[in-house]
Amino acid sequence: MRRLIIIAAAASLASCMKEELPAPRAPRGDARSTQLCLGAGYANQLWFDLSTGEVVRENARTAWDLAFENAPGGWRVLLNGSRLMSVWPLGAVDIVQPHDTAGLGAVRRVDAASLHPDSLAFGNWQGTGTVFIVDLGIAPDGSALGLRKVRLNAVDAWSFQFDHAMLDGSALTTVILPKDPQRAFTSWSFEQGVLPIEPLIGAWDLCFTQYTHRFEEFSLDYLVNGVLSASTTRVARITGREFAAITAADTLAFPFRTERNAIGYDWKVYSFETSTYSIVPELAYIVKDADGYLYKMRFVEFYGPQGQTGCPLFETVPL
Repeated sequence: MRRLIIIAAAASLASCMKEELPAPRAPRGDARSTQLCLGAGYANQLWFDLSTGEVVRENARTAWDLAFENAPGGWRVLLNGSRLMSVWPLGAVDIVQPHDTAGLGAVRRVDAASLHPDSLAFGNWQGTGTVFIVDLGIAPDGSALGLRKVRLNAVDAWSFQFDHAMLDGSALTTVILPKDPQRAFTSWSFEQGVLPIEPLIGAWDLCFTQYTHRFEEFSLDYLVNGVLSASTTRVARITGREFAAITAADTLAFPFRTERNAIGYDWKVYSFETSTYSIVPELAYIVKDADGYLYKMRFVEFYGPQGQTGCPLFETVPL
């Protein structure tokens, strides 16, 4: 029996990202060292604000399934890359009929960590009627979380409308998901619906988490541990410079980037000989936050006080 879930309407649309203006000097502050630990099995996501030096939200990285873009013209739908999620497009088939993934290996897709619109697993789904089999990925213990089917039907300035069902076509459910203008993306779970996971726009700059990275040379999708940026954050990657000598002028030679994985995971390298991680020397970043303030940033360590991995220690200095 077809069910209809209508999630309560969101508040009236507010203005989106601030225009990019010349960056003011940062407010008073000194160099700050911060160590964040993601827990056993890199279990958590930590949403971090550079201006306060604080984690503004922490959640289990497996808590959500999909994320929906909230800008009035936004249409992107993201997978939870921290679980190695993926999809197989089936075409405009009947969602209530049974389906499986047999013979679909070649068309399996993951989101590019950059979030470029042309490199997303669902792609530009608008007007296609495509049904996707969604692999919910893996839990921290490595167990499979199962498969669902999704058909993304419509989007406008106020909401998304989509269907989901089990692989055999049962439990068909239609969802109307209002856009939340206070967040860049709304996190959503098949089991719980809307979840208040991503913090408000401007409240965070960096997310410390595992995420899916595709190693193109091996055609391998793999979970890496790194840092993803907010839509309001800009990152310049600085190489070959002493950290103490880095200034805002270095962004002329190393321009700001907008990709979500502009910091990414490769500030550390793994030695198969010693089975340990080490920090890449003379690699740093200049990060512009939502208010236009600049910080230079470098990583110092990947291990915690008890030698546990997933505890990045990093230094930030206002510019």
